[in-house]
Amino acid sequence: MATHKVTSMEVARLAGVSQSAVSRVFTPGASASKKTIEKVRKAAQELGYRPNVLARAMVSGKSGIIGLVVAYLNNQFYPEALEKLSNILQERGYHVLVFMAPQSAGNIDKVVEEILDFQVDGIIAASVALSSDLSDRCRLAGVPMVLFNRAQDDPAMSAVTSDNIAGGRKAAEFLLAGGHHKIGYIAGWEGASTQRDREAGFVRGLRDAGVELHAREVGNFTTEEARDATRRMFASDPPDAVFVANDHMAIAVMDTLRFELGLNVPGDVSVIGYDDVTVASWPAYDLTTIRQPANRMVAETVNILLSNIEDPDVDPRRVEIDGPLIIRGSARIPEGWKT
Repeated sequence: MATHKVTSMEVARLAGVSQSAVSRVFTPGASASKKTIEKVRKAAQELGYRPNVLARAMVSGKSGIIGLVVAYLNNQFYPEALEKLSNILQERGYHVLVFMAPQSAGNIDKVVEEILDFQVDGIIAASVALSSDLSDRCRLAGVPMVLFNRAQDDPAMSAVTSDNIAGGRKAAEFLLAGGHHKIGYIAGWEGASTQRDREAGFVRGLRDAGVELHAREVGNFTTEEARDATRRMFASDPPDAVFVANDHMAIAVMDTLRFELGLNVPGDVSVIGYDDVTVASWPAYDLTTIRQPANRMVAETVNILLSNIEDPDVDPRRVEIDGPLIIRGSARIPEGWKT
């Protein structure tokens, strides 16, 4: 049996308001009195009316959709951050489409091309790197993009990250103050700006104290490769402390040290991570780490993107937000250090 599609005119008639009032009630950011909103929504519910978002987009030229592209969700930082991004965008009247993309630049470019086909108003790219050609394509299409937790050399690209260099330096200073001299580093994916900057800050902090990095391995931000990196690093002349490029890997490192290699953390070796994901605070890990200020990073990302949507001539912005060292039990605490 065919069903009747309710129109905004019918809602207006039942609510006793104009059709334009109905339109304002269902348009994000439009103004309507509380009384009008109540009457319109009550009438819409009675009639089973749903606004035609696509038709409205064709008229306004705005879809009200933000494309959110992310390379992987295994790292616990990203599901938490993406939930925050989605919530705040929805509060600002936008719908969110999430797209998954493999880490390689070619595949990511293909996914972003698909996002542009959805006529999105803007794009947030989390943990991914884009080609310069694609960032130019987005600009030509009039679709602003902001990088979240990743930066590029392109001065026309807005980006929001924690202050990764400062975070790496904090890890170095803490381990040195704890009396460590044989200090290792397990790197993430070397194509990531976050990895590059965390290592740069860490190595610089060590060298400023006259200490060279004792050992280095690459874990590529994955659990299995972090375990393999730990096995290689501790096969001979092991370090007495390790800074790991993120918590996702640091947890794998701790499990390998304790349950496979029979080492005590922090008695035999101190471990520091980066991100401060929820699991880091669990008693099983009690991980000392550099906190990424996710709430502030999300707020800045959304503000920059929506400013660019409202005014395409707004200059791109690079924001680096300082995050604190969170001291727990996985690394030796220096005598007299304030916790």
